[in-house]
Amino acid sequence: QEQLVESGGGLVQPGGSLRLSCAVSGFTSSDYTIAWFRQAPGKEREGIACIRVNDGSTFYADSVKGRFTISRDNAENRVYLQMNNLAPEDTAVYICAGGRVLGTTAQAMEVFTRGHGYWGQGTQVTVSS
Repeated sequence: QEQLVESGGGLVQPGGSLRLSCAVSGFTSSDYTIAWFRQAPGKEREGIACIRVNDGSTFYADSVKGRFTISRDNAENRVYLQMNNLAPEDTAVYICAGGRVLGTTAQAMEVFTRGHGYWGQGTQVTVSS
C-alpha cells in the first residue's frame, strides 16, 4: 500500500531555512514521481516542486524557483524539499503527493494538481518573526 509521510515543518524566522522530508513506501518500482504542494489558509493548493525518482528530473513553480530545491535519496526512500530565504508568504501546510505518471515532470504536476495520485497528511510551515 502506497504511503507518503511528511516531516520537518515548524516555525522559522523570515530569511531562514527548513528542510522537509517525504518518506515514501509501498511503490513497487522506482518509476514514480513525487511532488510537493502547499496550501495556505484561504488559498488554493499550489504545486511547487516535482521530481522523477528514477532519473532526478525536476520541475519548479516560479514562486519558489531559486529558493527551494527538491531532491531524493533512493536508498532511504525519501524526497526532500530544501527551503531557503523563507518569507511569511511561504506559510502553509506542505503536502507531498506521488504516483506513477508518464510524461514530463511538468505534466506530472498537472496530474497531481487534478487530485490524482497518493497524498500525505501534510506538515505545517510557519514563517514569522
